[in-house]
Amino acid sequence: MWFIIALIVPFLLVLLFTRVTYNHYVGTLLTAALLVASYIKGYTNEWYEIFADIASTMAGFLVAEKMVRNIKK
Repeated sequence: MWFIIALIVPFLLVLLFTRVTYNHYVGTLLTAALLVASYIKGYTNEWYEIFADIASTMAGFLVAEKMVRNIKK
């Protein structure tokens, strides 16, 4: 269950922060900061969850980049 959450939540966070700031770099940076804070606090125990977070963040970055291009048109 936590693996599925690790696949979905960072993706949605990147899209949310990008939509608010209109910049996909800032959205990705804010999401990465939240993920690092959760790792430091110890909320993530397994490596595969960290890799799922990274993959989800990268996918969110790619979708957010396309979203920003469409918004600016």
